Amino acid sequence: MSKINFETAGEQTRAIHAGETPEAGVKSSAPDIVMSTTFLADPNTGFSAEAQDENTAWVYTRWGNPTIHQLEEKLAVLEQGETAVAFASGMGAITALLFHTLKAGDHLLISDVTYAALTEMVNEYIPKLNIEVTKVDTSDLELVRRAVQPNTKLIYIETPCNPLLRLTDIEAVAQIARSADAKLAVDSTFATPLATRPLSLGADFVIHSLTKYLGGHGDALGGAIIGSNANLAALRKKTALRLGGILSPFNAWLIMRGLATFPIRMRAHEENALKVAVFLEQHPKIKRVLYPGLPSHPQYKLAKRQMRNFSGMITFQIENGAAKVSPFAESLNLIHYAVSLGHHRTLVFYLGSKDLLETTFHFDTAAQKESWNRFAGEGLFRLSVGLEDANDVIADLAQALEKI
Repeated sequence: MSKINFETAGEQTRAIHAGETPEAGVKSSAPDIVMSTTFLADPNTGFSAEAQDENTAWVYTRWGNPTIHQLEEKLAVLEQGETAVAFASGMGAITALLFHTLKAGDHLLISDVTYAALTEMVNEYIPKLNIEVTKVDTSDLELVRRAVQPNTKLIYIETPCNPLLRLTDIEAVAQIARSADAKLAVDSTFATPLATRPLSLGADFVIHSLTKYLGGHGDALGGAIIGSNANLAALRKKTALRLGGILSPFNAWLIMRGLATFPIRMRAHEENALKVAVFLEQHPKIKRVLYPGLPSHPQYKLAKRQMRNFSGMITFQIENGAAKVSPFAESLNLIHYAVSLGHHRTLVFYLGSKDLLETTFHFDTAAQKESWNRFAGEGLFRLSVGLEDANDVIADLAQALEKI
């Protein structure tokens, strides 16, 4: 079977074929699921993973597995990276990255708004390791420059960030990181490789929650880090294997199945989300709508420059939203009131500012709180627009809004 040139192949071809080579004996067209935890080893195989490298034959699934490896190869091609390491969840990937890049005495510069579990980890756990943390609004490049220190080892951004949909200029922050001899990590879960490829803009690591758009069906947890061989070979051996948050081969297979339709799905997510965002922006009961594909987004110019697809994530505000969550959620028929995002089903969830600022986002400055208020107000509904007919999603929102 001839080898496909993925450097010239189209996005849909990459999503279907990258990493997948039919087994010589079985000749199955779809990837096989190799669930074995243990493989027959050569008598000269060492007992420790320290003796292994990227070319070592399969020994033990925590060290490496054929099905997981196929997924990693596919993710690397989609992000135009050299390699990838898969994990049992997005937080598993983030934890491994932090442990790999930081040690006592180092400085972490991170966005003041990131995925809630990461923010809570940075608030509570990372400082206990004698790692200094500075949180800034990374959409303000001058704040990023001023926050860099001689011991800054990692700059961590999320764009669009969860849940504000606030953007950060990846290329500009990458230049700041290089000047400081620091690594740049970008959580690109909301954007996906169809929208943005951070490695091509200068990032060292790209992080994805595979549970979201890449898996796409809400039935498999997973996470991944994509980057260069130089950065990730040591991360796999020194950190991922030891922390043990390894992806199940079955979940890897499910996520690969989802990835086959990933580019098609993302185009549909974007098309639907734009229609829904326009409807919401014109509705009299909606106070504000944020969607990177709308000209009203405060960073629309950056979105147009940095994103080739605006994804399916929308936030919107309703006056006195906290009091209206129950009647709104209980009136929904098609839309699921549920956490998570990036699924084929449309999901919505209310995020109250008061609760989040008390439990998660502990801002250090008045400017940080002002930026939060500018994007979130007293609270926001996070809407993940799915693959249903857009008119049906709009109709469900319309009838629910009439009841509040």
